[in-house]
Amino acid sequence: MEFGLWEKYYTEILDDFGFSRENDEESAKLLDEILSTEGCLTLEDLKGFVDFSDKFIVFGAGPSLREHVKYLKDNYDLRDYVLVAADGATTALIEQKIAPDIVATDLDGNLDDILLANFRGANVAIHAHGDNIEKIASLTPFFTNVLGTTQAQPIGNLYNFGGFTDGDRAMFLAVALNAEEIILAGMDFGDVVTKYSRPNIETDTAKADEFKRKKLAYGERFTQWIIDNENVKMTNLCDENLL
Repeated sequence: MEFGLWEKYYTEILDDFGFSRENDEESAKLLDEILSTEGCLTLEDLKGFVDFSDKFIVFGAGPSLREHVKYLKDNYDLRDYVLVAADGATTALIEQKIAPDIVATDLDGNLDDILLANFRGANVAIHAHGDNIEKIASLTPFFTNVLGTTQAQPIGNLYNFGGFTDGDRAMFLAVALNAEEIILAGMDFGDVVTKYSRPNIETDTAKADEFKRKKLAYGERFTQWIIDNENVKMTNLCDENLL
């Protein structure tokens, strides 16, 4: 999605959630400064890392994630796919001894697992927004093979491929990496959150609050935008009968 089109959705999101464009831009500027010092990936670099396949699996952190990871592990040769974990979904892959090729994160997930995935070779797309400025400052230097993204105007080393939640941003990244097929796992878009996406909840799952439900609705909306506008075959395992 070109930024000119994305900006219309972005303005809507800013108004809907009361976010600050200035804070988003401040976070993006900080991430760009860190990556300018520490080094980072370009989109072409990342395309080179994943040129072994045009088939992608994008893992979200929904309540179906464990079931879907097990199903894919038992029925697919995962080596044929580029595996993209959306933030906290990384933990479910680590639990099954699966190393993602890419992690798309705003640094809200289990950082030990995201760092472990990075150590094992995963490229990390770190996303800057107004609510994670402190994490951008303190955590970004610990990662290697970083691609920087922003939801504001892209600057310097940063990209904006479109998308709002970790999950749909991961899909837009897959499209930018020339995916022809995307399988979605753990992308429920319902009203339930998991410990993968909210590590601080006491139970494995919980009812999503209004803020999270609104975010999931945008994620579903942008997923449909990709289906309607991009030349990619999209399959959501939530819509399949896996029995």
